Amino acid sequence: MSYKAAIFDMDGTILNTLDDLTSALNYAMEQAGHEHDFNVKNVAAFFGSGVYVAIKRALSVEQGFPYEKLDKIGTPEEPSDCCHDEAEIDRISKIYRPYYDSHCDIKTGPYSGIPEVLKALRSKGIKTAVVSNKPDPAVQTLVDDKFNGMFDFALGEKDQIRRKPAPDMVNECLCVLEVPRDECVYIGDSEVDFETGKNSGMDVISVDWGFRTHEYLEALPAEKIVSTAEDLLEAIC
Repeated sequence: MSYKAAIFDMDGTILNTLDDLTSALNYAMEQAGHEHDFNVKNVAAFFGSGVYVAIKRALSVEQGFPYEKLDKIGTPEEPSDCCHDEAEIDRISKIYRPYYDSHCDIKTGPYSGIPEVLKALRSKGIKTAVVSNKPDPAVQTLVDDKFNGMFDFALGEKDQIRRKPAPDMVNECLCVLEVPRDECVYIGDSEVDFETGKNSGMDVISVDWGFRTHEYLEALPAEKIVSTAEDLLEAIC
């Protein structure tokens, strides 16, 4: 079907943020006296559910927690043997957040074809928005710098609103866009995005160029997976 609005995740969906995320996480972990040699593949497994969960996953790995179970951390199915040191997670988060906010745009850039997709959607009168678990200051910085004028609304993680996969952020977005949810589609690259769309009563399109593999998305099971920007545009329109 042709939608009237497309709501996008940010990290791993419209922007490749992994280099800057990796640098910021390793910086914060080093400053706090922890393991700080994570690579982009490691960090891709940490992120998706916000900063707090990403740091919790990194500390869990430092303690020997297996990568294949990381996606359960930060969910109702969270294992009991992961890191539960909330004070330490909060301490590292307070180092990470201001550092990333001021270093979020060093190596970050749009995925191939994404600016063209956004321009095409807007030319067709389809509204566009970003709803991300990335901290809101970084979301606003990157939207302004990388996609100036291409989005009708952008929202990142804030203290007063539940993060994805809860529907709260999407609901706020829909109020601003003034488009019925059954005429909107949510686009993302992870299990969190898939659950967000479902919890929001919306169709979901998953992209496989981001933080999760095609095989992982198939196992969700994601109903629609695209591998190119051209396929994404066709799926929305």
